Amino acid sequence: MASSRKPPSAELAAALARFVADHALQGKRVAVGLSGGVDSVTLLHLLRNCSVEAKAIHVNHGLSVNAGAWAAFCRRLCKRWSVPLTVRRVRVARAEKGLEAAAREARYAAFRRVDCDVLMLAHHLDDQAETVLMNLLRGAGARGASGMPALGRLDGKMLARPLLELRREALAAYARSHGLEWVDDESNADESLTRNYVRRRIGPLLEARFPRWRESLARAARHFSAADVKANHLLRSFLASRGLRAPSEAKLVEMLKQLTSGGARTLVEHDGATLRTYRGKVVVSSKNAGLAFAPLAWRGERRLPIPALGGELFFRRARGQGIDPDFLKEKSCTVKLRSGGERLQPHARRPRRTLKNLFQEAGIAPWERDRLPLLYCGSELAWVARLGLDERFRARADALGWVPQWRSKPLFLRKSQGARAKIAA
Repeated sequence: MASSRKPPSAELAAALARFVADHALQGKRVAVGLSGGVDSVTLLHLLRNCSVEAKAIHVNHGLSVNAGAWAAFCRRLCKRWSVPLTVRRVRVARAEKGLEAAAREARYAAFRRVDCDVLMLAHHLDDQAETVLMNLLRGAGARGASGMPALGRLDGKMLARPLLELRREALAAYARSHGLEWVDDESNADESLTRNYVRRRIGPLLEARFPRWRESLARAARHFSAADVKANHLLRSFLASRGLRAPSEAKLVEMLKQLTSGGARTLVEHDGATLRTYRGKVVVSSKNAGLAFAPLAWRGERRLPIPALGGELFFRRARGQGIDPDFLKEKSCTVKLRSGGERLQPHARRPRRTLKNLFQEAGIAPWERDRLPLLYCGSELAWVARLGLDERFRARADALGWVPQWRSKPLFLRKSQGARAKIAA
């Protein structure tokens, strides 16, 4: 019985045609990153037979004695196929991060300057699996485990990897069946380079026990990528709901990385605000928080603005609630900040406890605690914002007490966003 599996040519052509159609790339100005190796040569050949007009860009890193010959090969190939070609010579700065990473940065810097709508790269399933494995071994988080996206962005242009679900051997089989020529980079045999070590040493060991390890890692990468996309959307929505402007894609990625992997000291500045994390939640506060504050006297006003703390104290009258009026007749009241060691008894059946313990129990972030107003009657602490009233000062059931309420002012209010643009401090 004949196999129903498509031959390499049909499989690759169908995959590329599907990718082009799914992402509406017809009519787009496409540029292919052409190294001269079998993968990129195969991709360029596939595009020629896919009714997509493409040009090519070859990046000469100057790291090999054969670099000039590879550039010459790409010129001859593109001339024979009538494909416009741009050759860019780059300088690779051998930074601490290693030669591979430095070369990649130089290459992508050249790609950013290409005038096109879509930049296509010939990364395939093996590349994806190797990337995910290396990232995991380096201790990368969810973003690193997401591997390379099939469709991303690079400085305003699409960055497409249409062959990401196809094996390296399928591309090589296609090239052989069509009699294609390509060049071989001798550095691919250098096992001092991490990717080559993974490809030549670790890959064969994995395949002996797990024949589909590439597919498994690529599938895991898709799951992590979906979670990453959701996280990006949630962060954008969170910022918008608090009146903050949308960051660039690059900054959003960096913000998400810091907020999800940082510790208690993580601080991200954006659009005049600071974002920190506390107990798994993102807390937004004013970038200008921390203005000098001097104690304020309260003399019975219904409203007491406190600009230095970014809010106002409001007082309403309620029978059997709030501060007993008898205390206010006998002692003057002052608004102060926490200095350390204060105690409060917000519940009659529980003992007086330190503000530190009460703040922790209430889930109030450490950096907020020292900027919350405390109300003293004489020298005794009567009330603390977000914690409540000390039981000793509670009004009698028949008395008309004063109920304090702390209201943080909106940090931002965009006219175009209306009331929903408010950020509570």
